[in-house]
This record gives sequence, structure tokens and C-alpha cells, in this order.
Amino acid sequence: MTTDPVCGARLEEEQVDFKAEYDRQTYYFCSEECKQKFLREPTKYLA
Repeated sequence: MTTDPVCGARLEEEQVDFKAEYDRQTYYFCSEECKQKFLREPTKYLA
């Protein structure tokens, strides 16, 4: 299990369609909207 850093949704990594790399780490998202929010301001969601 992993957590969407934007909305906090709990996700199964192998079932996620939305992911992005940032600072050599892969992040998983519940939707394209959460992924895009993260990509615009990654440090906001990782603080």
C-alpha cells in the first residue's frame, strides 16, 4: 500500500494508473488531477 501525497488516498501500487517520478522517487496518485497538482508544486505536498 502507498498513499497519494495530494489527497491522502490509500492505494495498491500495482493497481495505480497515475504515477510520477520526483527526486528519484516514484509517487502514486488516485487520479490525473492529483498527479497534475503534485507536478505543479511537489514540495508543497512533500512537506
